[in-house]
Amino acid sequence: MKKNILCFGELLLRITPDSNGEWLVNNSLPFFVGGAELNVATALALWQLPVQYCTALPDNYLSKQLLNHLQQKHIGTDAVSLSGERIGLYYLAQGQDLKHDALIYDRSHSSFAELKPRMIDWDEALNNVSWLHFSAISPAVSQSAADVCLEAVKAASRKGITVSVDLNYRAKLWKYGKTACEVMEQLLPYCNVVMGNIWAAEAMLGIEVVPDIHESGQKSIYLKEALKTSEEIVKRYPNCHTVANTFRFGSDKQIEYYTALFTGLEFISSKQYTSNQIVDKVGSGDCYMAGLIYGLYNDWAPRQVLEFATAAAFTKLFVASDTTNKIVNDIQNAISND
Repeated sequence: MKKNILCFGELLLRITPDSNGEWLVNNSLPFFVGGAELNVATALALWQLPVQYCTALPDNYLSKQLLNHLQQKHIGTDAVSLSGERIGLYYLAQGQDLKHDALIYDRSHSSFAELKPRMIDWDEALNNVSWLHFSAISPAVSQSAADVCLEAVKAASRKGITVSVDLNYRAKLWKYGKTACEVMEQLLPYCNVVMGNIWAAEAMLGIEVVPDIHESGQKSIYLKEALKTSEEIVKRYPNCHTVANTFRFGSDKQIEYYTALFTGLEFISSKQYTSNQIVDKVGSGDCYMAGLIYGLYNDWAPRQVLEFATAAAFTKLFVASDTTNKIVNDIQNAISND
């Protein structure tokens, strides 16, 4: 039996008011269960890989309902720490992007933000685990959460466990006196797989991008920068052997999407997807990360990994949720039918 994948991060409730304020009249406020790492775990469980989830939740009935919900999705919850006093929230107006002004975080002093080193027994949490995944959102929440992330990746590295990180940059979260670069440069030496984009690498690792690159609008220039960024990451962090870059351009409804993968031996780009109808952008990048892990975990060839992850992320754009509902066959059909 293959070993588990452990995803570590904060479980969040996404509250989605409509832009016209009708929720006030209807006394109805839609919500979704998510969080970057949980979105990854949910996709991997749907694709029938063995997945565990590690987070911190308060010890109350709501947390127990949430944990039961995850268990029903075949996500292991043995590593969850029942501590602290609240679940993290964020508010995002319906149809808006996470980087939009409509995003409001309510995560201060959450159970996850209050995690401290030695509260999680990493030897136990990493037992029978071959892959640890986290995102750069987790160390952005608080200094203590960043310390726990460092504790986790060091423990995983000692055990020879593959470590992946998604360079999600959330400027609204880095508020505790450390820059993203200061923190992430401590974590990256322990990471083997890095996913993000050229702008995230600039913001979080200090790897500069050509000025005014957005004005070019040229795919060839974006891919050239992705190759340069990937080579620099691997050069700075020798334990890293795989770097993925995603590119998503467009308006609220129209989208162009393609990605690139660097494995040290080769640099390849995916087919490009376009659409004029988008349902929900939230979680698309997490679905790409899940697709990347899925392919690498199953020892697929780089081209197969790249196209699966790209199609997984693109198909997520048409699902009204933080997580995908597309099974492996759905994604493979999207690749062949494009």
